[in-house]
Amino acid sequence: SSPASSEPPAPSEPELTPEEIAEQERLAAEKAREERLQGLLDSMTLEEKVGQLFFVRCPETNAVEDISTYHLGGYLLFGRDYKDGDSWLTWEQFIQKIESYQDAAAIPLFIGSDEEGGTVTRASRDPKLFAQPLPSPQELYAARGMDGVAAETLDYNKQLLALGINVNLAPVCDVSTDAGDFIYARSFGGDAAATSEFVTAAVGAIRDAGVAAVLKHFPGYGNNADTHTGVAIDKRPYETFEQSDFLPFRAGMGAGAPFVLVSHNVVECMDAALPASLSPAVHEVLRETLGFDGIVITDDLAMDAVKQYANGEAAVLAVLAGNDMLITSDYQNDIPAVLAAVADGRIAESEIDAHVLRILRYKQAQGWIE
Repeated sequence: SSPASSEPPAPSEPELTPEEIAEQERLAAEKAREERLQGLLDSMTLEEKVGQLFFVRCPETNAVEDISTYHLGGYLLFGRDYKDGDSWLTWEQFIQKIESYQDAAAIPLFIGSDEEGGTVTRASRDPKLFAQPLPSPQELYAARGMDGVAAETLDYNKQLLALGINVNLAPVCDVSTDAGDFIYARSFGGDAAATSEFVTAAVGAIRDAGVAAVLKHFPGYGNNADTHTGVAIDKRPYETFEQSDFLPFRAGMGAGAPFVLVSHNVVECMDAALPASLSPAVHEVLRETLGFDGIVITDDLAMDAVKQYANGEAAVLAVLAGNDMLITSDYQNDIPAVLAAVADGRIAESEIDAHVLRILRYKQAQGWIE
């Protein structure tokens, strides 16, 4: 026999199962997506990156111009944005308005609205857009049970998306069982278990409609005062949060909510000095203890609870605390303040990059970024 025939055969590659092939393809696609995102990030100026962090109250004037001037990440709509003077906008007028905003944006905008139902509704108050305002979760549940809550939430959020609204600042995850609490009317009104069930249903419905849900107001409002009008001090022990307040937030994260909004309450058991929205310690609880890796956003920095942090200082502290996005009415001052903090080394540009990547990753997953 020839010497060649005694050599062992060359080892052949093991056959991959269809599942393994699919997994390899998925990982390759994910890597390609991340590389595209990194390429987009690398091509952005610091001004463009910082602008993405701002989810701002839609201004009364220069709304179209400001999108490109400040490279904004999103617009939050309030009651006035559904009107032209005293008259409610029609479907056609409203959609045209939102399209004019998106046309002005280099990177598609988050268009947000508070549609909790009940006392906090914006879009569905416009009788030309909706037959009636969305009832509160408590009303819906009393009338039609949890299936009714889910069905109405799905219905209204599909309509929001059709109007161009892609973020709903809902559901309220705060646990409140006392009708005397400031937050009670906006909450589900049940204990932590009932509230968790509601949050799971609401987030699922908002997600199925193609809209981003926002869990609020982390770490849980409890029986605290209204932070729109002043400082609220939460003196409850950490165990209360572990056993109650965190549960609906965990439920909402489990249901796939992409956003968590952090309140301005001073939660003494986590950080006695700073409002939660500006507290690195509270953000660490959200990221590490609860494991949230989506987009963290502040409550409105124009609220009285944080007004002592003037001249853009609230915005700087909000970025340093770990927020990915800032809700503010005062972006003309807040954006320069954040840029100045990066310029003087107070905020690392790598931190800005990490926040922007998280925002871009969501926008890309929606198919808004090529």
